Amino acid sequence: MYSQTALKLYALKKERRVKSNAHFWREFNDIEKINNTNVDFKKFEQEVEDNGVSLICVFDEGFPQLSTNLKLSEKPILFGYKGDITLLANFKQNVAVVGVLTPTADIIERERKIVERLAQKDSCIVSGLADGCDTVAHEECLFCNGKTVAILPTTLDNIYPKKNIALAEKIVRSGGLLITEYITEPNNRYESIKRFIVRDRLQAMFSEKIILIASYLQGQGDSGSRHAMVKAKEYGIERFVMYNELTDAENRMLALNKSLIADGAKILTSKILERF
Repeated sequence: MYSQTALKLYALKKERRVKSNAHFWREFNDIEKINNTNVDFKKFEQEVEDNGVSLICVFDEGFPQLSTNLKLSEKPILFGYKGDITLLANFKQNVAVVGVLTPTADIIERERKIVERLAQKDSCIVSGLADGCDTVAHEECLFCNGKTVAILPTTLDNIYPKKNIALAEKIVRSGGLLITEYITEPNNRYESIKRFIVRDRLQAMFSEKIILIASYLQGQGDSGSRHAMVKAKEYGIERFVMYNELTDAENRMLALNKSLIADGAKILTSKILERF
């Protein structure tokens, strides 16, 4: 499923004539500019259909509503997706859940209880399909028959990590959404790593609230979730952290959680969770 405009924009990105989001907003920010561009989009039609990918672009009805105060470099323009795109149409029910790649058994158990309660309250869980806390968030949501959105830092036909391909397919089968900005492979390792960081903003952008399960401080270990929490603050998204002063104060895996409390994030308590 896609419009001709979305397919033309897909072709422009595949041919790298649209070099970045900021470049698009400077040079192609009108639907007529896209439709009047000389690009052989038909040659990509079969590729899209063979991959079972749907496309939606910023000029299409149903494209997720964007905040007016986003930087041009951060405003998405085209998504490839599989599943229910309407889960991003009104994201008042969307809660992003992010965290470390290697959570302990205790952290996993605590996260599962949080996600279970969110699913019971019909929240849609947004995460990134990464190892660890992301995987737990998606799996627990599906176990509770909830809806979940996985925002990828890769193309849809090159899911990472590979072991989560089956989970990605289950998300789609269960009425969820698999979505990405990326329709070409990265040019180099630097670009590949950058895509993980750039992806994190979307988890905040398309959620009403964000929960940090666990994360190290920068420089102390895996702390990719930090980027999503930074963007959540910029976008005015409510930020919550899983944290118990009695048990977590010296736990380096929750050091970012502790620091964000001083920065205005709220400790996620049972009482607060009930009000979600």
